Amino acid sequence: MVTVVLSVLLVKTFLVTSCFIPSSGMENSLYPGEAVLVNKWSYGLRLPFPSLLGYHRIGGRRVSLGDIVLFNNPRSASSMSLERASLFISRCTGCPGDTLMLNKEMLDTHSAVYSPDSKSFYTYPGHKEDVVLALLDVVGIEGNTLVGYTEQGDYIRSFSAYELYLLTQKGGDYVHFTPLDKALNDDSGYPYVVPSKGKSIKVYPWNKVLICNTICLHEGKQAVVKGDTLWVEGKPVKEYVFTQDYYWMTANDPVNLCDSRLFGFVPESHLIGKAWRIWYPVSKERFLEYVQ
Repeated sequence: MVTVVLSVLLVKTFLVTSCFIPSSGMENSLYPGEAVLVNKWSYGLRLPFPSLLGYHRIGGRRVSLGDIVLFNNPRSASSMSLERASLFISRCTGCPGDTLMLNKEMLDTHSAVYSPDSKSFYTYPGHKEDVVLALLDVVGIEGNTLVGYTEQGDYIRSFSAYELYLLTQKGGDYVHFTPLDKALNDDSGYPYVVPSKGKSIKVYPWNKVLICNTICLHEGKQAVVKGDTLWVEGKPVKEYVFTQDYYWMTANDPVNLCDSRLFGFVPESHLIGKAWRIWYPVSKERFLEYVQ
Protein backbone atom coordinates (compact mmCIF):
# COMPACT_ATOMS: atom_id res chain seq x y z
CA MET A 1 0.00 0.00 0.00
CA VAL A 2 2.81 2.40 0.92
CA THR A 3 4.52 1.58 -2.39
CA VAL A 4 1.36 2.39 -4.35
CA VAL A 5 0.84 5.71 -2.58
CA LEU A 6 4.48 6.63 -3.05
CA SER A 7 4.31 5.74 -6.75
CA VAL A 8 1.22 7.89 -7.25
CA LEU A 9 2.89 10.83 -5.49
CA LEU A 10 6.01 10.49 -7.61
CA VAL A 11 4.01 10.34 -10.85
CA LYS A 12 1.91 13.35 -9.84
CA THR A 13 4.99 15.32 -8.80
CA PHE A 14 7.31 14.53 -11.69
CA LEU A 15 5.22 13.29 -14.66
CA VAL A 16 1.54 14.15 -14.90
CA THR A 17 -1.11 15.75 -12.77
CA SER A 18 -4.88 16.04 -13.05
CA CYS A 19 -7.41 18.83 -12.80
CA PHE A 20 -11.20 19.13 -12.99
CA ILE A 21 -12.90 21.70 -15.21
CA PRO A 22 -15.09 23.87 -12.95
CA SER A 23 -16.86 26.12 -15.48
CA SER A 24 -17.94 26.53 -19.10
CA GLY A 25 -15.07 28.84 -19.98
CA MET A 26 -13.27 26.30 -22.18
CA GLU A 27 -16.24 24.90 -24.10
CA ASN A 28 -16.15 23.39 -26.73
CA SER A 29 -12.70 22.04 -25.90
CA LEU A 30 -13.37 21.06 -22.29
CA TYR A 31 -16.69 20.80 -20.46
CA PRO A 32 -17.65 21.41 -16.81
CA GLY A 33 -17.10 18.32 -14.70
CA GLU A 34 -14.51 16.76 -16.97
CA ALA A 35 -11.06 15.88 -15.68
CA VAL A 36 -7.90 16.13 -17.74
CA LEU A 37 -4.38 14.79 -17.44
CA VAL A 38 -1.69 17.47 -17.66
CA ASN A 39 1.80 16.71 -18.96
CA LYS A 40 4.22 18.41 -16.54
CA TRP A 41 7.12 18.05 -19.00
CA SER A 42 5.43 19.93 -21.86
CA TYR A 43 7.30 23.14 -21.02
CA GLY A 44 9.97 21.54 -18.86
CA LEU A 45 9.44 20.23 -15.35
CA ARG A 46 8.98 22.90 -12.71
CA LEU A 47 10.78 21.54 -9.67
CA PRO A 48 8.66 21.10 -6.50
CA PHE A 49 8.37 23.72 -3.76
CA PRO A 50 9.45 26.80 -5.77
CA SER A 51 8.42 29.12 -2.94
CA LEU A 52 10.85 27.30 -0.63
CA LEU A 53 13.67 26.24 -2.95
CA GLY A 54 13.32 28.95 -5.58
CA TYR A 55 11.95 28.69 -9.10
CA HIS A 56 13.80 26.17 -11.29
CA ARG A 57 12.70 24.35 -14.43
CA ILE A 58 14.36 21.36 -16.13
CA GLY A 59 14.31 21.34 -19.94
CA GLY A 60 12.28 24.53 -20.22
CA ARG A 61 10.43 25.18 -23.49
CA ARG A 62 8.06 27.93 -24.53
CA VAL A 63 4.33 27.42 -24.80
CA SER A 64 3.04 27.14 -28.37
CA LEU A 65 0.27 29.40 -29.58
CA GLY A 66 -3.07 27.64 -29.13
CA ASP A 67 -1.97 25.28 -26.34
CA ILE A 68 -4.41 24.73 -23.47
CA VAL A 69 -2.32 25.26 -20.36
CA LEU A 70 -2.69 24.60 -16.64
CA PHE A 71 -1.11 27.29 -14.46
CA ASN A 72 -1.22 28.84 -11.00
CA ASN A 73 -3.27 31.97 -10.43
CA PRO A 74 -0.99 34.96 -11.22
CA ARG A 75 -3.05 37.18 -8.92
CA SER A 76 -2.62 35.11 -5.77
CA ALA A 77 -1.84 36.96 -2.57
CA SER A 78 1.88 37.58 -2.14
CA SER A 79 1.78 35.73 1.18
CA MET A 80 0.58 32.52 -0.51
CA SER A 81 3.19 30.10 -1.81
CA LEU A 82 3.19 29.63 -5.59
CA GLU A 83 2.45 25.90 -5.48
CA ARG A 84 -0.61 26.50 -3.25
CA ALA A 85 -2.15 29.14 -5.48
CA SER A 86 -5.44 28.26 -7.19
CA LEU A 87 -5.35 26.69 -10.64
CA PHE A 88 -6.57 28.03 -13.97
CA ILE A 89 -6.72 26.38 -17.37
CA SER A 90 -6.86 28.53 -20.50
CA ARG A 91 -5.68 28.71 -24.08
CA CYS A 92 -2.47 30.55 -24.95
CA THR A 93 -3.26 33.32 -27.44
CA GLY A 94 -0.14 35.43 -26.92
CA CYS A 95 3.49 34.27 -26.63
CA PRO A 96 6.55 36.26 -25.52
CA GLY A 97 7.24 39.03 -28.01
CA ASP A 98 3.81 38.82 -29.69
CA THR A 99 1.76 41.98 -30.19
CA LEU A 100 -1.99 41.74 -29.56
CA MET A 101 -4.65 44.28 -30.50
CA LEU A 102 -6.81 44.53 -27.38
CA ASN A 103 -9.88 46.73 -26.97
CA LYS A 104 -11.15 48.44 -23.84
CA GLU A 105 -12.50 45.12 -22.52
CA MET A 106 -9.02 43.58 -23.10
CA LEU A 107 -10.46 41.30 -25.77
CA ASP A 108 -8.33 40.50 -28.80
CA THR A 109 -9.97 42.27 -31.75
CA HIS A 110 -8.14 40.06 -34.29
CA SER A 111 -7.62 43.21 -36.33
CA ALA A 112 -4.37 43.95 -38.12
CA VAL A 113 -1.54 44.36 -35.64
CA TYR A 114 0.39 47.58 -35.93
CA SER A 115 3.27 49.13 -34.03
CA PRO A 116 2.30 51.88 -31.57
CA ASP A 117 4.94 54.04 -33.26
CA SER A 118 3.75 53.48 -36.84
CA LYS A 119 1.64 56.25 -38.32
CA SER A 120 -1.77 56.26 -39.96
CA PHE A 121 -3.70 59.00 -41.75
CA TYR A 122 -6.49 60.84 -39.93
CA THR A 123 -8.87 63.55 -41.09
CA TYR A 124 -10.49 66.43 -39.22
CA PRO A 125 -12.66 69.43 -40.20
CA GLY A 126 -10.67 72.16 -41.92
CA HIS A 127 -12.10 74.89 -39.70
CA LYS A 128 -10.48 73.14 -36.73
CA GLU A 129 -6.95 73.67 -38.05
CA ASP A 130 -6.09 76.36 -35.51
CA VAL A 131 -7.24 74.07 -32.69
CA VAL A 132 -5.12 71.19 -34.03
CA LEU A 133 -2.04 73.41 -34.33
CA ALA A 134 -2.50 74.54 -30.74
CA LEU A 135 -2.90 70.92 -29.56
CA LEU A 136 0.26 69.87 -31.39
CA ASP A 137 2.15 72.60 -29.59
CA VAL A 138 0.67 71.75 -26.18
CA VAL A 139 1.50 68.02 -26.33
CA GLY A 140 4.94 68.64 -27.84
CA ILE A 141 4.50 67.05 -31.28
CA GLU A 142 6.96 68.74 -33.62
CA GLY A 143 7.40 68.52 -37.38
CA ASN A 144 3.92 67.17 -38.07
CA THR A 145 3.05 68.71 -41.43
CA LEU A 146 -0.26 68.74 -43.26
CA VAL A 147 -0.48 65.79 -45.67
CA GLY A 148 -3.40 66.91 -47.84
CA TYR A 149 -7.13 67.41 -48.12
CA THR A 150 -10.15 65.22 -48.74
CA GLU A 151 -12.74 65.89 -51.43
CA GLN A 152 -15.04 67.11 -48.64
CA GLY A 153 -12.50 69.73 -47.59
CA ASP A 154 -11.26 67.98 -44.44
CA TYR A 155 -7.57 68.19 -43.55
CA ILE A 156 -5.30 65.13 -43.41
CA ARG A 157 -2.41 64.50 -41.01
CA SER A 158 -0.56 61.36 -39.93
CA PHE A 159 -0.34 60.34 -36.26
CA SER A 160 0.97 57.36 -34.35
CA ALA A 161 -1.31 55.62 -31.85
CA TYR A 162 0.53 57.39 -29.03
CA GLU A 163 0.29 60.83 -30.66
CA LEU A 164 -3.42 60.32 -31.35
CA TYR A 165 -3.95 59.35 -27.71
CA LEU A 166 -2.28 62.57 -26.50
CA LEU A 167 -4.29 64.71 -28.91
CA THR A 168 -7.64 63.16 -28.06
CA GLN A 169 -6.97 63.41 -24.33
CA LYS A 170 -6.15 67.10 -24.58
CA GLY A 171 -8.61 67.96 -27.34
CA GLY A 172 -11.66 66.38 -25.79
CA ASP A 173 -14.77 67.41 -27.74
CA TYR A 174 -13.07 70.34 -29.47
CA VAL A 175 -11.90 68.27 -32.43
CA HIS A 176 -12.48 64.70 -33.62
CA PHE A 177 -9.99 62.72 -35.68
CA THR A 178 -11.32 60.13 -38.12
CA PRO A 179 -9.18 57.33 -39.62
CA LEU A 180 -8.82 58.02 -43.32
CA ASP A 181 -9.31 54.36 -44.29
CA LYS A 182 -11.61 53.55 -41.33
CA ALA A 183 -9.24 50.69 -40.47
CA LEU A 184 -8.15 52.05 -37.12
CA ASN A 185 -10.52 53.44 -34.52
CA ASP A 186 -11.20 53.20 -30.81
CA ASP A 187 -13.04 49.89 -31.27
CA SER A 188 -10.03 48.19 -32.88
CA GLY A 189 -8.02 48.59 -29.71
CA TYR A 190 -4.38 49.30 -28.98
CA PRO A 191 -1.23 47.20 -29.40
CA TYR A 192 -0.04 45.30 -26.34
CA VAL A 193 3.34 43.56 -26.50
CA VAL A 194 3.61 40.34 -24.48
CA PRO A 195 6.80 40.62 -22.35
CA SER A 196 9.79 38.53 -23.36
CA LYS A 197 12.75 37.82 -21.10
CA GLY A 198 15.51 40.39 -21.51
CA LYS A 199 13.56 42.51 -24.01
CA SER A 200 12.48 46.09 -23.39
CA ILE A 201 8.77 46.98 -23.46
CA LYS A 202 7.78 50.58 -24.06
CA VAL A 203 5.31 52.14 -21.66
CA TYR A 204 2.24 53.76 -23.23
CA PRO A 205 -0.87 55.25 -21.61
CA TRP A 206 -2.96 52.20 -22.56
CA ASN A 207 -0.55 49.56 -21.22
CA LYS A 208 0.90 51.37 -18.19
CA VAL A 209 -1.43 49.78 -15.61
CA LEU A 210 -0.95 46.26 -16.96
CA ILE A 211 2.83 46.67 -16.96
CA CYS A 212 2.76 48.22 -13.47
CA ASN A 213 0.74 45.29 -12.08
CA THR A 214 3.05 42.77 -13.74
CA ILE A 215 6.15 44.40 -12.26
CA CYS A 216 4.65 44.52 -8.77
CA LEU A 217 3.35 40.95 -8.82
CA HIS A 218 6.12 39.09 -10.62
CA GLU A 219 9.24 41.20 -11.01
CA GLY A 220 9.85 41.84 -7.31
CA LYS A 221 9.97 45.62 -7.62
CA GLN A 222 7.83 48.51 -6.41
CA ALA A 223 5.92 50.28 -9.18
CA VAL A 224 3.15 52.86 -9.31
CA VAL A 225 1.31 54.85 -11.97
CA LYS A 226 1.06 58.61 -11.54
CA GLY A 227 -0.94 60.24 -14.32
CA ASP A 228 0.42 58.83 -17.57
CA THR A 229 3.82 58.01 -16.08
CA LEU A 230 5.04 54.69 -14.71
CA TRP A 231 7.39 54.91 -11.73
CA VAL A 232 9.58 51.92 -10.84
CA GLU A 233 11.59 51.98 -7.61
CA GLY A 234 10.92 55.71 -7.31
CA LYS A 235 12.09 56.61 -10.84
CA PRO A 236 9.97 57.49 -13.91
CA VAL A 237 10.49 55.01 -16.75
CA LYS A 238 9.51 55.00 -20.42
CA GLU A 239 10.37 51.33 -20.92
CA TYR A 240 11.07 48.25 -18.82
CA VAL A 241 13.14 45.09 -19.33
CA PHE A 242 11.40 41.99 -17.95
CA THR A 243 13.27 39.15 -16.25
CA GLN A 244 11.14 36.26 -17.53
CA ASP A 245 8.82 35.27 -20.35
CA TYR A 246 5.09 35.93 -20.08
CA TYR A 247 1.97 34.67 -21.84
CA TRP A 248 -1.55 35.89 -22.61
CA MET A 249 -4.17 33.25 -21.74
CA THR A 250 -7.83 33.41 -22.76
CA ALA A 251 -10.95 31.34 -22.28
CA ASN A 252 -12.79 29.88 -25.28
CA ASP A 253 -15.91 31.69 -24.09
CA PRO A 254 -15.36 35.50 -24.13
CA VAL A 255 -18.06 35.91 -21.46
CA ASN A 256 -15.91 33.96 -19.00
CA LEU A 257 -13.56 36.43 -17.29
CA CYS A 258 -11.25 33.88 -15.63
CA ASP A 259 -8.38 34.58 -17.99
CA SER A 260 -5.75 37.24 -18.69
CA ARG A 261 -8.43 39.94 -18.76
CA LEU A 262 -8.74 39.27 -15.01
CA PHE A 263 -5.19 38.44 -13.94
CA GLY A 264 -3.01 39.92 -16.70
CA PHE A 265 0.11 38.33 -18.13
CA VAL A 266 0.95 34.81 -16.93
CA PRO A 267 4.65 34.45 -16.03
CA GLU A 268 6.67 31.42 -17.06
CA SER A 269 7.18 30.53 -13.38
CA HIS A 270 3.43 29.88 -12.97
CA LEU A 271 3.18 27.31 -15.79
CA ILE A 272 2.45 23.72 -14.74
CA GLY A 273 1.93 21.93 -18.04
CA LYS A 274 -0.11 21.32 -21.16
CA ALA A 275 -3.55 19.72 -21.00
CA TRP A 276 -3.05 16.28 -22.54
CA ARG A 277 -5.96 13.81 -22.39
CA ILE A 278 -9.46 13.65 -20.93
CA TRP A 279 -9.67 10.84 -18.39
CA TYR A 280 -13.07 11.66 -16.86
CA PRO A 281 -15.34 12.75 -19.74
CA VAL A 282 -18.92 13.99 -19.95
CA SER A 283 -19.56 11.26 -22.53
CA LYS A 284 -17.82 7.93 -23.07
CA GLU A 285 -16.83 8.95 -26.60
CA ARG A 286 -14.45 11.53 -25.12
CA PHE A 287 -12.57 9.11 -22.86
CA LEU A 288 -8.81 9.53 -23.36
CA GLU A 289 -9.45 12.01 -26.16
CA TYR A 290 -6.62 14.45 -26.85
CA VAL A 291 -7.22 17.98 -25.60
CA GLN A 292 -7.12 20.48 -28.43
